[in-house]
Amino acid sequence: MAADVAVLEAEPTAEAGRPPSSLRAFWSAFSENRGAVLGLVVVVLICVVAIFADVLAPHAPAEQFRDAILAPPFWEEGGSLRFLLGTDGVGRDTLSRLMYGARVSLFIGVVVTVVSLGVGIVVGLASAFFGTVVDVVITRIMDLIMAVPDLVLAILAVAILGPSLTNTIVAVTIVYLPRYVRLVRASALGERDRDYVTAAKVAGVGKLRLMFSTVLPNCLAPLVVQAALGISDAILEAAALGFLGLGAQPPTPEWGAMLADSREFIRSQPWIVTFPGLAILITVVAINLMGDGLRDALDPKMRRS
Repeated sequence: MAADVAVLEAEPTAEAGRPPSSLRAFWSAFSENRGAVLGLVVVVLICVVAIFADVLAPHAPAEQFRDAILAPPFWEEGGSLRFLLGTDGVGRDTLSRLMYGARVSLFIGVVVTVVSLGVGIVVGLASAFFGTVVDVVITRIMDLIMAVPDLVLAILAVAILGPSLTNTIVAVTIVYLPRYVRLVRASALGERDRDYVTAAKVAGVGKLRLMFSTVLPNCLAPLVVQAALGISDAILEAAALGFLGLGAQPPTPEWGAMLADSREFIRSQPWIVTFPGLAILITVVAINLMGDGLRDALDPKMRRS
């Protein structure tokens, strides 16, 4: 009887002491930041618009309506529900181009971040584990890249490779690669001399397995935050190149290129410039807010008690 009572008393204790699932704990910490939740909602909505632009957009992005050149938004005098946000200087629907432009800009941001993160992990771990000579060479190359201002380096890379969407991705990847390499290297150096790494070496774990299976998982938290914030930086960089005419080429509906095409109408038809600028602003701010929430959720020191 006493044993049964002990078991019954032990079961609630074990249940109460059971830690919450990691996903639930992450969401609990993330949702404490209301700005981060709002940013997540906006990012999800923008992603939905980008993915389903073919269905949601009222017109094709390159379709020209000669009878409605420079049409104002529907709430302005002379506007109509046919073109909710008006048309540009050659009669293309602004709303449709913004929707398709979300696809292009998000594609650039995600691809640049994924490639930079992947290459940065490999190069950063190699710098931390393959000796002083390799470390010095890699570090000096990254320092050389970072010594040049981001936009200047991107313009130089596109000038060499030629203006196109693919070359924009390559140029922006080169610009943002050093931040991932340095972050991985610093995190790996911090983990390299810990007891669990020493135990893995004693157990005979190979260097590659030690790098990617033992050390890398403990370096992922800051990388996830940096990757989230890196998407917004890549979108801004690509928009700057597009504005200068070095990014995606016409008739590709990229937000920076839309700004460049409409700058001559900034006084007479200011809405043509306003909408692409707002799209860039809202997207970048939403991603940054979401990144702040990720930082708070992944860093135990940032969590509220």
